Amino acid sequence: MRLRSATAGDVDAVHALEVRLFGVDAWSPRSVHEELTGPRRVAVVACDPDVVGYAVTMTSADVVDLQRIAVDPGHRRAGVAHRLLARVTEQARADRMLLEVSAANVGALGFYAAEGFGEIDRRRRYYRDGTDAVVLQRVLDREGRMTP
Repeated sequence: MRLRSATAGDVDAVHALEVRLFGVDAWSPRSVHEELTGPRRVAVVACDPDVVGYAVTMTSADVVDLQRIAVDPGHRRAGVAHRLLARVTEQARADRMLLEVSAANVGALGFYAAEGFGEIDRRRRYYRDGTDAVVLQRVLDREGRMTP
C-alpha cells in the first residue's frame, strides 16, 4: 500500500469510489476535482496499485476540516484509513480537526473515537436520509499530533 498526494489525474478513480461508497451523497466529478486540487486542501490517496482510498482536508486559520476519508470495502480493517488520517493530520498545521459523521455510521464513530476524536455537537437531520450528523473534534499540536 502506497500513500501519495492526490492529483487531478485521480479524479476519475476517486469519483468512482465516491459513487460506490456514498451513492446519492457522492461528490460530483467537478467537486472531486476541486477537493483534490483546490486551495487550502490536502488530499492523499492510497494505492494498491489502483486508488483504494483517499482523504481530503481543508484548512481555515487554526481549524482543519476533514472533508472526506473513504476506503474501498475490500481494503477496510487493514489500517488504510488510519494511515490516511495520519498523513493528512501531519500536514494540518492547525490547533484542531473537525468532521461530521452520520450518527448511524457505528463503524466510523468507533474509528474516530479510537483516533482521539470526541463529540462536540449534533446537527439534526443533516443527511438526506434524515440522520443526524455527529460533529467530532480532535485537538492537535502544530505538528499534527493529538494533544494529551
